[in-house]
Amino acid sequence: MNGRALLPYGFAREFSLLAISAESAAESTAGSAGDSAAESAGKMQAVQLWISDATRPTAIAEVSRRFGPVRLQKMDADQLTAAIAAAYADAGGDAAQVAIEFESDVDLNKIMQDMPAIEDLLESADDAPVIRMINALLTQSLREGASDIHIEPFEQISVVRFRIDGNLRDVIKPRKAIHAALISRIKIMAQLDIAEKRLPQDGRITLRVGGKPVDVRVSTLPTGHGERAVLRLLDKEAGRLDLQHLGMDATTLREFDQLIAQPHGIVLVTGPTGSGKTTTLYAALSRLNSPASNILTVEDPIEYELAGIGQTQVNARIDMTFAKALRAILRQDPDIIMIGEIRDLETAQIAVQASLTGHLVLATLHTNDAAAAVTRLLDMGIEPFLLSSSLLGVVAQRLVRKLCVHCRHFDGTEWHAAGCEHCGHTGYHGRVGVYELLQTDEAIRTQIHQRASEADIRAAAQNDGMRTMREDGARWLAEGVTTRAELLRVTGDD
Repeated sequence: MNGRALLPYGFAREFSLLAISAESAAESTAGSAGDSAAESAGKMQAVQLWISDATRPTAIAEVSRRFGPVRLQKMDADQLTAAIAAAYADAGGDAAQVAIEFESDVDLNKIMQDMPAIEDLLESADDAPVIRMINALLTQSLREGASDIHIEPFEQISVVRFRIDGNLRDVIKPRKAIHAALISRIKIMAQLDIAEKRLPQDGRITLRVGGKPVDVRVSTLPTGHGERAVLRLLDKEAGRLDLQHLGMDATTLREFDQLIAQPHGIVLVTGPTGSGKTTTLYAALSRLNSPASNILTVEDPIEYELAGIGQTQVNARIDMTFAKALRAILRQDPDIIMIGEIRDLETAQIAVQASLTGHLVLATLHTNDAAAAVTRLLDMGIEPFLLSSSLLGVVAQRLVRKLCVHCRHFDGTEWHAAGCEHCGHTGYHGRVGVYELLQTDEAIRTQIHQRASEADIRAAAQNDGMRTMREDGARWLAEGVTTRAELLRVTGDD
């Protein structure tokens, strides 16, 4: 095809459609039906849109919004793929490949200055500048160890921030004019509806950056100044960690190993969002994984793929809930079940029943400490006699930032953060865990039967030898791994 394609290559390829100018349509039709067909095609509307059964209606609507009424021509999917390849043969179509070359010297500010003022992704016949910008953001975020990328619109500017070691950090402030183009490109990569700008959307991107597999969870949210996007970066290789590497000390690790070695019962891991609960569960499953055990999980989403373990994804859009998935899993003859999060009474009840019928259940719960997990389940509606019989123990955890080894300094009494180019002038680089482990013994079972308060359960656990997260963090202070201020910030009023 020698005519002009009217859409960016990435949009055409990923949404399986081809918009061509009238002269392109005339040339293509003439090649198969002679001059009379060419004359007829020349009288067509300005844009002809070639589609297949795989083309989404929302993509057609977006093209129509940009160009006005279009003439649709349906064809076989393979023919359309070949036509797209031919249309962009001279346009460097490989720019939209999902494999991103890892660049060690990315200059985001330079890329941002070189970008045209694109108000909409479809208004550019070449989306390469937008692709370079997104690729550069992903490359730099992975190089700096970011867990999230925030792209936020405000009245005059857009702001891109990375969450590194739990804290947000401004990276660049792109021109507001290119914000919509960045969001549209991200939505295309995540296979979201780019025509829908009024509702929140969630999607996923699978990438290879520098040969390393990376999953990106994408969430968009409409605001008063446009859509904002948050990209959660999940390094698949980071999931292959050992509990010792996560910061669990020898005594806690030994006791935790004893809990997860039990043939049945519930072990909970609790803490706020971003405290590393899922990583701890994955590390526990890695220790338990063997050909003799049938291990099944239900997660939202599946963050890391574990070899030899059956993992099920929750999908609210088709009513695939935690409870429904759990009921199905129990018919799959499991030995060990991992629940990504206990969110409601139904899921909690199924987990308890599974543990009482001979299964080991590992799960996460959102509470501030270990004792609060017990009262949370009771408040949900779990009967005390069932909980006391099934609960083996609760691990509560937080992540504290580690001092940068290049710039930390000691004043004679304790270590302090200074800040240098190695740590982005924050004084910290990397994180490590602090833990508290509540084991269910007779004293705790009595407290559960009596529906004791959170404070009473905590006091009973401490009398039995439980160390709080702050007490556990004291070892990191002694070793110069973190600061007292950081430990107090993370553990709060512990």
